[in-house]
Amino acid sequence: MSAAPPRVLTVAGSDSGGGAGIQADLKTMLALGVHGMSVLTAVTAQNSVGVQGAWPLPVEAVRAQYRSVVDDIGVQAVKTGMLASAELVRTVADLLAGTGAPVVVDPVGVSKHGDALLAESALDSLRTRLLPVATVATPNLDEVAQLTGLRVESEEQLRPAAEAVLEFGPRWVLIKGGHLAGDAVDLLTDGTEEHWLRAPRHDNRHTHGTGCTLASALAARLALGDAVPEAARAAKTYVTGAIEAGFPLGAGIGPVDHAWRLRNATD
Repeated sequence: MSAAPPRVLTVAGSDSGGGAGIQADLKTMLALGVHGMSVLTAVTAQNSVGVQGAWPLPVEAVRAQYRSVVDDIGVQAVKTGMLASAELVRTVADLLAGTGAPVVVDPVGVSKHGDALLAESALDSLRTRLLPVATVATPNLDEVAQLTGLRVESEEQLRPAAEAVLEFGPRWVLIKGGHLAGDAVDLLTDGTEEHWLRAPRHDNRHTHGTGCTLASALAARLALGDAVPEAARAAKTYVTGAIEAGFPLGAGIGPVDHAWRLRNATD
């Protein structure tokens, strides 16, 4: 009998196409050697071309799932994704505040295809309730604009964007600059330290699930004992490989390959 691996909980929505959301989170956690667990916040009808529908779960169902897992099994890290409504954001923030594990907040606002995944009314709760309990927040540039009103169009603008997000209270922020031209560059900072994470940009349009994957990899590495900068670098390496190996699926944007290391090892 083996000892239990570190346990990581994802609190997020379901992607029926399997490329993002809960499905991507659990695949990432398995690939990185931790035990993934889930609290489902919403069900989406989703595929490679977009989101055809989304249905948030009742607050009572989300709270019951969370307590069921945390009270019995325990967690070494938590990752949040799609929370859909202000009521769910507030509920999850309250649950996280009493858990005592590192929290990675992926402030999911829109899907890869531009479909809204967070109600406009929930933005204030995200700023004032969820971000203050985050160990690391991982917004992309669209989410930075939603949260702060700042439009980032160059690498030089990543620093003021990070400063603006830090004002909401997360200990660290990782601004994902993947939408900028040139190399894929992200900025990790706590307001004192800065870590610039760079990777070559791969010519591959199949990038569905990158944000979920990066945040889950970061949470997995925190559960394994990494400090935040080391966890972020390891997560960046993992998601870069997954993007390079992304594959076509359906008629639109295919997913990143969460099993790329396994496939490379068996080639």
